[in-house]
Amino acid sequence: MREAGTTRLYDVTQTTEAAAPAQAPPARRRRVHRAWFVAAVTFVTIIGAAAFRSLPGLLIDPLHQEFGWSRGTISAAVSINLALYGLTAPFAAALMDRFGIRRVVAVALSVIALGSGLTVWMTAAWQLLLCWGLLVGLGSGSMALAFAATVTNRWFTERRGLVSGILTAASASGQLIFLPLLSWLVEAHRWRPAAVTVALAALAVVPFVWLLLRDHPADVGLAPYGAREFVPKPAPVTGAARRTLTVLASAVRTGPFWLLAGTFAICGASTNGLIQTHFVPAAHDHGMPVRAAASLLAVVGVFDVVGTIASGWLTDRFEPRRLLAVYYALRGISLLFLPMLLGPAVHPPMVFFIVFYGLDWVATVPPTLALCREQYGEDSAIVFGWVLASHQVGAALVAFLGGIARDVFGSYDMVWYASGTLCAAAALMALVIRRSPTAPALAAVS
Repeated sequence: MREAGTTRLYDVTQTTEAAAPAQAPPARRRRVHRAWFVAAVTFVTIIGAAAFRSLPGLLIDPLHQEFGWSRGTISAAVSINLALYGLTAPFAAALMDRFGIRRVVAVALSVIALGSGLTVWMTAAWQLLLCWGLLVGLGSGSMALAFAATVTNRWFTERRGLVSGILTAASASGQLIFLPLLSWLVEAHRWRPAAVTVALAALAVVPFVWLLLRDHPADVGLAPYGAREFVPKPAPVTGAARRTLTVLASAVRTGPFWLLAGTFAICGASTNGLIQTHFVPAAHDHGMPVRAAASLLAVVGVFDVVGTIASGWLTDRFEPRRLLAVYYALRGISLLFLPMLLGPAVHPPMVFFIVFYGLDWVATVPPTLALCREQYGEDSAIVFGWVLASHQVGAALVAFLGGIARDVFGSYDMVWYASGTLCAAAALMALVIRRSPTAPALAAVS
């Protein structure tokens, strides 16, 4: 009887334990993927590299007054800088495939600091062309949006539109958020302390790049963000220049390349070449203080962050061709109204223009990058580098021609109207880019 009771008690206990729900193991906290830290370092790096590009619009009048150089001569240095910024980008993307992102970026930042620092001792126009045009153009070109495209392609398979929007915002906003500080330095202490400040800003970013940036997720044993499988690190690609030119030779035989390059050239003409370079002197022509005009451009930089990130989010969800058409059409309309808004004081219509232009400043980049990925697959970073080159060629032409127009006609009105018309043409070009269901590689390079 005792054994039976014991057995019965054991059975009841066993049944009760079986009926009790099993406790789930404690949930593991999800760690933030390393890709987001790499994106954050890239964001800060691009801002530091872009600081020098805030200066052109602020230094046109001071250099003209101190050295007697014409606005056309000074604009020629800006034009060289902008052109090299674009033409260097595709080669920099290939160099990153050969030597790694970290090495290329660290050298580029050092070149920017060197070029900016040497301007302090310049006394002749050719030195301006060398330091401001050549050295800073080469350095900043290696830090161009092709750098952002390379990081996005390697570290992310999801959220690429959002990440490209964030990094694009860094490139554009870094050129604009320094304006209040630099304009104060130029007015209070003349232009040389501003150039030194920019050189120090570029150098300050180098340790972050060397210590925190990594070339590929495989370097830290991770898969790209959103990838379901581990992606081995590819072997270094030799023949960077040859590969860059081979990809270009293949791309130029396709219609979408010319449409993307044409629209992006107009984008550069209506932003870096026009507003960034000539808005401050144009506003000053109408009696607006330089610091007030520079502060308006800084507001453009603030809203550019919002607009570009939002554009990246929209690019992940909507047809990029239609987004581009809308962006260019609205930008063109706003430029046609700008001559009527310029005046000695900041008024609500001008504030509305600044906010709107900021939202649309480089909102074109995420959909353009998405179309490059769609059309050209694994070569998209290099193709985008060449498309970016057209962006900067357009910017360089308008930066130079804008200065010439100001010298010849005494105002910038003709430049505003011409740029607005070009933006309308870009909207039409975006709509005719054909769809591609696949993204083939353009060139196989051994």
